[in-house]
Amino acid sequence: MTTLIASPDTTVIRLHGPCNASNAVDFQRQIRIAVTQEHNTNVLVDLEQVESLDSAGLMALVYGLRLTQGLGRRFSLCSVSPSIRIIFELTQLDQVFEIFESLASFETAIA
Repeated sequence: MTTLIASPDTTVIRLHGPCNASNAVDFQRQIRIAVTQEHNTNVLVDLEQVESLDSAGLMALVYGLRLTQGLGRRFSLCSVSPSIRIIFELTQLDQVFEIFESLASFETAIA
């Protein structure tokens, strides 16, 4: 479901398949690990290969955002498909999350 890619300042969490109630707890654990590592100032969740997102998956993302904000770190999303993006728009969370078109646009923004 997830792949972690760590660099000196950023951890990229790549999700695969559905992000729903069946795997949201594992996803939250991965977020907690990524956020609490001392060297990370940025956590990026790549949603390019996410097939579906339910309320539990959305709450896992909100958990990650709150956790990083509490630690003074950056939590961003990238590569959100149109079918997933509409969920963020309907819940108005597109105004809360920092969403980048791609990994490359994120890298450009932090450079």
